[in-house]
Amino acid sequence: MSSPTKRREMDLMKLMMSDYKVEMINDGMHQFYVHFHGPSDSPYHGGVWKVRVELPDAYPYKSPSIGFINKMYHPNVDETSGSVCLDVINQTWSPMFDLVNVFEVFLPQLLLYPNPSDPLNGEAAALMMRDKAAYEQKVKEYCERYAKAEDVGPVSEEESSDEELSEAGYDSSDDAIVGPVDP
Repeated sequence: MSSPTKRREMDLMKLMMSDYKVEMINDGMHQFYVHFHGPSDSPYHGGVWKVRVELPDAYPYKSPSIGFINKMYHPNVDETSGSVCLDVINQTWSPMFDLVNVFEVFLPQLLLYPNPSDPLNGEAAALMMRDKAAYEQKVKEYCERYAKAEDVGPVSEEESSDEELSEAGYDSSDDAIVGPVDP
């Protein structure tokens, strides 16, 4: 590749031409959302998440930052911020990987094989180790509540600020109805 910019453009174009829906943020190539579907052989099957991707200036030599926008119950995903603890992305990233690898390999592997011994969500890790069936049931409940296709609809300009990973949009009551907020 002649430059990180060309590589970023090529990888982003490859991702956009795949089966993933990609939404650009602020007309740049550094930040965007990808709609990610849970793997079919997992309790996340049927769930759809909006994943925020930020590419550093040094991409592909430095890994992208990945975060789930809608809530996910997983030992290696911070429930409040959506940030992902994923060794391949954070520590063992190589320029040989591309954005499609993140969504076709790394994230599905993370969901299929959580690592409860290195948690960002201690409650999910403890439940997974103590009672795997109860953990999988809670995952399915989160998918039904927070990861429906309509939960990852278009983002308004005000939502695409740095504060979107905050807890403000989440209602933890069992009676909560997930839907758009009236202005």
